[in-house]
Amino acid sequence: MSRMTPLVLASTSIYRRQLLERLGVPFTVASPDTDETRLPDEPPEALVRRLAEAKARAVAARFPDAVVIASDQVAVIDGRVLGKPGSLENAAAQLRLASGREVVFYNGLALLSPVEPCLQLELILFRVFFRPLSDTRIHNYLERDRPFDCAGGFKSEQLGIALFSRMEGDDPTALMGLPLIALTGMLERIGMPVV
Repeated sequence: MSRMTPLVLASTSIYRRQLLERLGVPFTVASPDTDETRLPDEPPEALVRRLAEAKARAVAARFPDAVVIASDQVAVIDGRVLGKPGSLENAAAQLRLASGREVVFYNGLALLSPVEPCLQLELILFRVFFRPLSDTRIHNYLERDRPFDCAGGFKSEQLGIALFSRMEGDDPTALMGLPLIALTGMLERIGMPVV
């Protein structure tokens, strides 16, 4: 595949855009406009894979000659799926739930291209272990970082890192919502090496 093949990120997330910029490849951004409602009893791994593929296909329909990248992420605590909190109150509730516990981040990553392999779809997990968090610490953190548009209610690339006791995973960018190690491999498989 040619370096001239357009690359489109199917996302309106500023965080995903900033992550993809790290690879130094030209790309454009398009909103996938997909329904992200979880199906009844849908496991988190199925949810993120389904949504990543749906976002990629929605954008590919508008850009049929492009390589489309899409990602979806949810945070899970003991089987409970946490999305983007949307408000200070919801973010505080999510962080109280995470206090002293393990949170698993499920990332679905899809790459849809006009050449073989047409669809690449991967599931990437990342684990975060939170320190015990007092209500004061949660409030102070939320006032400073305001992570209301982030799954789990924190930003690991900013002050949120101070909330963790440790992290486990193969790709730290997975925690931020766009697993670049897996994405680099996907791009290489279609003849678009980053380096």
